[in-house]
Amino acid sequence: MILRDPVHGLVSFEGADASLVPALLDTPEVQRLRRIRQLGLTSLAFPGAEHTRFAHALGTAHVMTALLERLRSLESSLPSEHRVTPMEAREAVAAALLHDVGHGPLSHLFEESVPGLPKHEHWTNAIVLDPGTEVHRILEAQGEGTAGRVAGLIRGEHRLSYLAHSVSGLFDVDRCDYLLRDAHATGVRYGDFDLPWLLRSLRVHSASTFAPSLAIDGAKGLPAIEAFLIARLFMFQQVYLHKSTRSAEWMVRAVIRRAVELHAAGHTPDHFPEALRQAANGAQPRLGAYLELDDAWLTTAMHAWERDTDPILAKLCGRLRCRALFKTLEIFGEAAKPEGRQELLERAQSVVREAGGDATYDVHVDEAVVAPFQEDGDGPMMVVFAKGPARPLREVSFLMERLAGTAIRRVRVVMAPEYRDRLVDAFHAG
Repeated sequence: MILRDPVHGLVSFEGADASLVPALLDTPEVQRLRRIRQLGLTSLAFPGAEHTRFAHALGTAHVMTALLERLRSLESSLPSEHRVTPMEAREAVAAALLHDVGHGPLSHLFEESVPGLPKHEHWTNAIVLDPGTEVHRILEAQGEGTAGRVAGLIRGEHRLSYLAHSVSGLFDVDRCDYLLRDAHATGVRYGDFDLPWLLRSLRVHSASTFAPSLAIDGAKGLPAIEAFLIARLFMFQQVYLHKSTRSAEWMVRAVIRRAVELHAAGHTPDHFPEALRQAANGAQPRLGAYLELDDAWLTTAMHAWERDTDPILAKLCGRLRCRALFKTLEIFGEAAKPEGRQELLERAQSVVREAGGDATYDVHVDEAVVAPFQEDGDGPMMVVFAKGPARPLREVSFLMERLAGTAIRRVRVVMAPEYRDRLVDAFHAG
């Protein structure tokens, strides 16, 4: 199988490592990813961001094949028991392809909107392990236990820790694809980094007390890994935490929350899906019901809810369809700290309530947090040198030393446009 990709160019899934890819692509569980946008509502701020989880899954699998090629070139420095076997390589590519198969509508947004709904990682695990899915049947046809091993890889568990971390870790194939893909689709350049050079700079580091791990060549790879990590930081600052995206995400969460509240009160909106009904009733949705959810369902439901008799639900849905988004006001200083945010919200709710609005649905304090450089729990990424001992990345990089353990926080008041002036005046007066 050969495909053309806007990010990686000509993508080939022809060798033994990728032998499972064509069959897995044809499963309904993977095809469903065509109907889920990678960046959710980000296209409301960056019009080109319409790419899907399906395209990202293909790109991630492609990066894994490139990584495996690099690992084979390094095998001579590893004892045989620490080398990737052909079966493990095949399973690693399958894990890369399937790592996001459990995402719900609008990617991360939906799972954050329904109280008690398991995260997408839970659904990915279920899809791979449930005997009723096509994905499971294809994996198990390779040999009993294949699905379990692939699920373990997706969770970051494997006898070869460096292979597990390549699926889920500080430097993994998921991030390698989504940074480049999201930067390309949004039209920004902050996510660009030199992937081929970064892969070429990988080394294997062995310490007497640890299993081998992936490391970076100190002479060639330091700028490449720094660029990769800084790209992630910049993409969060400029794209993922964009004020319009965060505003729209809050509005969708409010829509789903309101629909669930109405259902609990005995008024179930039209196009209320079985999975949401089960979650609202306090039960975990069945896998089959969950797999019926995608972006098309949510868009159709919100369009129908514009005509609902509940004015809050109808107004929120109407605003979203016309991109009449809530406004935002960024908060700094003491008010942005955890102890100040509750007081900030109460002040904002009081202003909205006095103006005749709904204190629950017309105003919100949004906090977005990202840690750009968090090392894996099994140990730091090492930088190796021709002479002298290997050292942790944070010790040899000024940039990573400053970023290590640092969380970047953005706090904004999100408000219905009609209350913006009142709220701005209230905050300035305070």
